Amino acid sequence: MDPITLTTERLVLRPHLPADTGEVHAACQDPLIQRYISVPVPYGHTDAEAYVTGVPGKWQDDSEYNFAVRLGADGPLVATIGLAPKGDHAHEVGYWAVAQHRGRGYLSEALPAVAHWAFTEAGCVRMIWRAAVGNHASRAVAEKAGFLVEGVTRAGMEHRGTLRDCWTGALLPSDLSLPSRLPYLPSPSASLSPSSSPSPSPSAVSGRV
Repeated sequence: MDPITLTTERLVLRPHLPADTGEVHAACQDPLIQRYISVPVPYGHTDAEAYVTGVPGKWQDDSEYNFAVRLGADGPLVATIGLAPKGDHAHEVGYWAVAQHRGRGYLSEALPAVAHWAFTEAGCVRMIWRAAVGNHASRAVAEKAGFLVEGVTRAGMEHRGTLRDCWTGALLPSDLSLPSRLPYLPSPSASLSPSSSPSPSPSAVSGRV
């Protein structure tokens, strides 16, 4: 897929460029990102360089779509969102926020734009979200975007050689009043309902990116 740019009221979402290397490197020094995201530790400049230079190729072979979330076209990097195919009929989303830009609702503004694009342009029919149990801010962002938290998956996430329990959730096109490329027949007995959203904390990171 050719790289695309998305815009919201405050934000510009575009694929990472080599010019983002310094900001990605600085952001990934944050202990909360290192706690929840499987980035190398210590995180060096070469790690950031390898990440951003690999983004265009992943767009072209449709293996992963990573967005740099910026405050305006020329503003600072405030977050990253990534989306990757997960089997034939799903994509998994993950994200992290730059520490000094948390608490301003940037991820809550950017994630619905990515979801709308994924459902209308990228062929996604089910978007999966996972985060380590306890990552309340990541869960709050997902629920605000419309994800239904479906439960806890035991040993559902590997992090630096250790399996961890994780919250799992999903977003469907119909949740956003969008058509799906495949019909969906829900179970008549399904009665899942989202639990009350926890209060956000500064750790607005998720384990996918």
